[in-house]
Amino acid sequence: MHFEPILHSVSYAGAWPGQAKLPLDAFIDKAADLGFPGVMLMAKRPHLSVLDWPTDACSRLRDRIEAQGLRCSVIAGYTNFSADAEHAEIPMREIQLQHVTDLARMARDLGATVVRIFTAYEHPALSYSATFQLLTDVLREAARRAADHGVTLAVQNHHDMAGHYLTLKDLLEAVDHTHCKAAFDAWSPALQGDNLTEAANKMAPLTVHTTVADYQKRPRFRYQPAVINYEAQNPWVQAVPMGQGFIDYRGFLKSLHDGGYRGPVAYEMCSPLLGGGSLENLDRYARAFLKYLAAV
Repeated sequence: MHFEPILHSVSYAGAWPGQAKLPLDAFIDKAADLGFPGVMLMAKRPHLSVLDWPTDACSRLRDRIEAQGLRCSVIAGYTNFSADAEHAEIPMREIQLQHVTDLARMARDLGATVVRIFTAYEHPALSYSATFQLLTDVLREAARRAADHGVTLAVQNHHDMAGHYLTLKDLLEAVDHTHCKAAFDAWSPALQGDNLTEAANKMAPLTVHTTVADYQKRPRFRYQPAVINYEAQNPWVQAVPMGQGFIDYRGFLKSLHDGGYRGPVAYEMCSPLLGGGSLENLDRYARAFLKYLAAV
């Protein structure tokens, strides 16, 4: 197996308390210094906001990326298509469709062919079936608009509606557009107790991107004085270096590969790391990922 490793810029964006933060130009230099051949760019401030990066600025950024021997593989968008559903008079669907269109334009300008997006959080103003239909319609239109820029949308199994891989598969099949595929990750099915090999086998034909990070579980309990005992809570999920967690990435990536996936594998650090958020620790994790992926 051979996968291209890419580094997600959220890893150096100060996304969680105590995490070191680099501006986008410095992140590009960092990725090159670490030995990555490509990057995935976070499409919001402090990195690649559509408000700050018109076509001419993206062209200069692409020159900088390529001058460092890198390529921009993926733009990481942040969407929630059920947002503000309680106020139907606000054209939130149109607002987010325009945002996705702008993301596709930025991807084209930077030479990327994939824009990662999310689906929708469950919302009390919408039934489950209504949310599913909303997503089917909006993703189909978004895919058509992305196609105009030569870009494919990659829907991540991250938010509630597509958090489970079978729901994501159902959704993509309902959308039924060649420019709307999956950004299928292992961490959700691993946490949900699914068989990663089976999940990857089903999703590989639909997958155009995957992002990885490894975790260990830390048990949590709440003391109940009335019974002089502890009540179990959901465990804390602690980010650790690749290969030191509970997720079977070797099996997952092999199943994706066997199913025909040949896209990049992005590494992200977007939750507190064991060892802290110093620049030195972030670099240590990034290098560990490169070593891990090279051995898969």
